[in-house]
This record gives sequence, structure tokens and C-alpha cells, in this order.
Amino acid sequence: MKKKENTQCKASVGGQALMEGILMRGPESYAISLRLPDGSIDATSKKVRPIKDKYKILGWPLIRGIVSFVESMTLGYKSLMESVEKTSLDDVVGQAAESRFEKWLNKHFGEKLTAIIGTIAAILGFGLAFLLFFWLPTFIFNLLKDNFGVDIIWKTVLEGGIRIVLFVSYMALTSLMKDIKRMYKYHGAEHKTIFCFENGLELTVENVRKQKRFHPRCGTSFLFVMIILSIVVSSVILFIFPGLAEKNLLWVAVKLMIVPVIMSLGFEFIRYAGRHDNIFVKILSAPGLWMQRITTKKPSDDIIEVAIQALKAVVLPAEKANEEAAEENIIEETPVSVQEPVTDSIDTL
Repeated sequence: MKKKENTQCKASVGGQALMEGILMRGPESYAISLRLPDGSIDATSKKVRPIKDKYKILGWPLIRGIVSFVESMTLGYKSLMESVEKTSLDDVVGQAAESRFEKWLNKHFGEKLTAIIGTIAAILGFGLAFLLFFWLPTFIFNLLKDNFGVDIIWKTVLEGGIRIVLFVSYMALTSLMKDIKRMYKYHGAEHKTIFCFENGLELTVENVRKQKRFHPRCGTSFLFVMIILSIVVSSVILFIFPGLAEKNLLWVAVKLMIVPVIMSLGFEFIRYAGRHDNIFVKILSAPGLWMQRITTKKPSDDIIEVAIQALKAVVLPAEKANEEAAEENIIEETPVSVQEPVTDSIDTL
């Protein structure tokens, strides 16, 4: 098995599973690799400059987490919509089966139709997330308190536990859907490919196939860390302001307001976890790694091929640029490439 010299390099690369494809993002570019309906692979890459590079204050601790999350979500959403458009069988079969309503929509909205549908879906998604993970846990706790006499001191712990149960149940149910299950296979291929690259192995289907599919920088781990941190932060707030426990609407509003703080703390932990492998990291990462047994599936070779093309489209141009710069003796310090520890790239799925 062929290995590069740096066999334990850390990659500044994160990814996201798409519809029949994968998004890979590096420090200077991102790539989308898709399996098209005709069986071919379409891989495109584009340069990207994080906003924190333009405004240094946005790269400060406890600020960069929110900025990186918003950037990742924005890029992930745009890439997902692009994957839906490119891999849709409707483009191959034709428009013969269009209903009158669909024809009317296409006539009046044209290319904007996908963006409109995506916006509506995003609004409904945020509404569902608010209902499930902010309002419902408080509602269930109040039922337990009123009917079973549960002490108010357990409010944050039980609400956090309810949130975890809802989250796991939601992911488990969605994994039963055919399209989502296939997307989870792409998720697994993404992890395996990044592991292969981080271990300094040649990016081949055989090498990628042997890698683990559970990665500590996965967005699933990030979400679990956020839930754990929300329990801690909420407990501190209720300890300081115990009266909030009896004011349900205000308490839900407070939980919404502390999301940026929790998000920032979670981001800093993921950065730390990418650079360290101690008992503290293992304990906090364990729930997310367990959850990846649901959100990642064993990929087939054709899916691995797509992941490899996505990663190559990100890392090969950067490696070539660094080599050319080194030859011209203009690199004064170690470049941001495969040798640099994980920083801002978090898997968003």
C-alpha cells in the first residue's frame, strides 16, 4: 500500500453529503462532485475566501464559530440545490409528465422556481427545528412537572435529554427513507476519503474502502456537543436567574438567544478535538461518533469514486500551487495544506 512521507497529516478539509454527490471544502477552495444520471462524474471546483480573512475580527475566538457555521450552511444549501438540479432524472426523461400546475410555475418563475422552493423549505425546516428542539422539550417537561411532580431543578437536564431523544429518533426515522439512506452512504464515503487523505495514503478506492466511517469532526458530533453544552449553559443561567424556570415563553426566548454562545463554544471544541486525542475529547466526542452509525452508511465503490474526485479537486490544486511556490523560494513558512492541523472545516451533515 503506497504511502506519502507524512503518514499522519491532518487535512484542513471538511465535507457534506449531497444528492448523488459530495461537497468538499478546503482552506482556499471547494469542490462539488456528482454522479450524473448517465453514470458519469461531474466534478467542479471554485476558489473561496472565508469572510474572516477579509475582516480579522471575525476570526477571533467565540466569533469565528458563528461566522464559520453560517458560511458552511450557506455553501451547503447552495451546493445541495445544485446537486438536486444536476442529478434530477427529470432533465433526462423530459417534461412530458409535467402537470398544468408545474407548467404554470415554470412559466411564471422559470429559473427562480428552485430558489423559491428552497427558501420555503428552509423556512419550514427552521420552524420544525424550533418546534422540536426548543418548544417541545419545555412543553414535555411542564407535563412531567404538573402530573408527576418532577422537581424544577431537573428542568435543564430533562429538557436536554428530551432533545437528544428527539434528535436521535428524527435521524433514525429519516434514515429509513431511500434517498436519505443513499445520502448517508455518500456521507460515509466522505469520511472514509478524508481519513485516507489524513493518513497519507494514496486516494484509491481500495485504500478508501479500508478506512473508518466515523469521524470526530463530523457535524453530527458538533450537534451533540451543542446539546451537551446547552444543558451546562442553561443550568448556569437558571442557577443565576431561577425565576426563568416558571416563565415558559421567556425561557424559550432565552434558549434561542444563547444559541450563538453554545454554537461558538461547540466550534472551539471541534477545533480542539481535531488537534488532540485525550480522554476529555474522547468522552465528549463519543455520543457523536455513536450517532454516526445512523448518519453514515457503508458506501459502495461507485460512491467512493465520487468522494475521491471531490477531494482531489480540492487538494491537488493547492498542493501544486505550494510546490510551485516552493520552487520559486517564496514560501517563508509552512503553507496551509495537508500538513496543517484541522482548523475551521467542519462536516455540515
